[in-house]
Amino acid sequence: MLRRSFLKFGFAGLAAPNLILRSAEATGQPQPGNPFIVTYFEVPDIKGSRDVTDAGDGTVWVCGQRNGVLGRFDPRSNQIKVIPLGDGAAPHGVVRGPDGAAWVTEGGQNAIARVDPKDHKVTLFRLPEKEAYANLNTAVFDKNGICWFTGQSGIYGRLDPKSGDMTVFKSPRGRGTYGMTITPKGDIWYASLAGNHIAKIDTATGNATVVEPPTPSQGARRVWSDSKGRIWVSEWNSGNVSVHDPADGSWKAWKLPGSNPRTYAVYVDDKDKVWLTDFGANAIVRFDPVTEKFNAFPSDKSGANVRQLDGRAGETWGGESGNDRLVVIQTVAPA
Repeated sequence: MLRRSFLKFGFAGLAAPNLILRSAEATGQPQPGNPFIVTYFEVPDIKGSRDVTDAGDGTVWVCGQRNGVLGRFDPRSNQIKVIPLGDGAAPHGVVRGPDGAAWVTEGGQNAIARVDPKDHKVTLFRLPEKEAYANLNTAVFDKNGICWFTGQSGIYGRLDPKSGDMTVFKSPRGRGTYGMTITPKGDIWYASLAGNHIAKIDTATGNATVVEPPTPSQGARRVWSDSKGRIWVSEWNSGNVSVHDPADGSWKAWKLPGSNPRTYAVYVDDKDKVWLTDFGANAIVRFDPVTEKFNAFPSDKSGANVRQLDGRAGETWGGESGNDRLVVIQTVAPA
């Protein structure tokens, strides 16, 4: 049985008393001036619910890192399908490929896993034996259907899903290779947490060009492109969100609100609003680049640890890895 609760937040990010519902749809409308609805879904069969992505049919994929499964959650029915990924599995990231399948960076088996969207069959593409523990992290698909991925041991790689051919490259500054994104033009970028930089990959040669953020030792953790091809960066050590424009080489940075922000995830929605997770505040944070203002959505439970964000039009999704829950923030259009 899944339990759903929902909270309404205004621009100040203050929660109204929450209503606990069992196997029921959240009801009601936000009050005037309150354009957000926050809903939580308890998914106890998904241990360590972390990275999420839209499955394309109204459902959401979510990694259960602590019990080696991938979940497929339907918020319309509150039902979830639990798919075991194999012995020793510890999935980290998940993306939807051009084929509609879920593609998982599966650190426990040191493989890229494909989960069929229809029969949920699991196919593993294992890394070379010389990369015995890559600590796989994040994947994206380029415009040619090639899967690019990162590993915190200091590698990144490419997989051709049709042939199964895989090539692994050494990161130019060693360990730390973490988040990954693709721009509207098709450029691939990654962030290096331990290496304190971002880098652009030449998809033809596989070479990576390092780009230095202006804040020293910032801990660039994840990256996401906006519609203009600017690269937004969550800076774990500095507590900043920053943006790099490759067109002119410029940088801007903003400190998240609060006394000790720890910026983990970053996601840019379809309106070019920037969503982040802040472990210091136990919150999801929205940043408007136009007004340069933040809205904070603190969890109603301690230790939420939302490690990744993704979404679809009007919805931002995350997994509370510390609470075995999913959270969605809906941006409600004015009537």
